[in-house]
Amino acid sequence: MNYHEASFADNKDLSHFELEIEDERPFIEYSKEGNLVYLNHTEVPEALEGKGIAGALVEKTFKYLEENNLQVVPLCSYIRVFLKRHPEWKRLVASR
Repeated sequence: MNYHEASFADNKDLSHFELEIEDERPFIEYSKEGNLVYLNHTEVPEALEGKGIAGALVEKTFKYLEENNLQVVPLCSYIRVFLKRHPEWKRLVASR
């Protein structure tokens, strides 16, 4: 399966950006303050680890945030590493 085509949702009730994959919901936990979105934690169920799902989730999240004119505060260690590997997304990182 191409995880970049998985269904993406902003679950506002849980403050999660989610993918729906094989009845599982990998997610990024976030908090929001104005136009800043603090990405706190990325979690992929153990059964789905090592398949590129976290990267697909971060990319879909960044696209969503960009479309909604929001800026990122990357608190999650995975997301900070992702940004080092994909510097093209640094344009979304809030300058503090």
